[in-house]
Amino acid sequence: MPLVQIHMLEGRSAEQKRALIEKVTEAVCASVAAPKEAVRVLITEVPKSHWGIGGVSAQELGR
Repeated sequence: MPLVQIHMLEGRSAEQKRALIEKVTEAVCASVAAPKEAVRVLITEVPKSHWGIGGVSAQELGR
């Protein structure tokens, strides 16, 4: 059972996350011939204040 973990900054809509899950699942199925029902996608949304870029939080950078 393939498990894909995606870490990203918070702020995407439910529709964007749904589309991401769908497209990642399709890519895994095509790449490793896994059945769609066996693919798991886990999205972890990280607060912008908890994501550092070059020593500064993404929130401070306005991301």
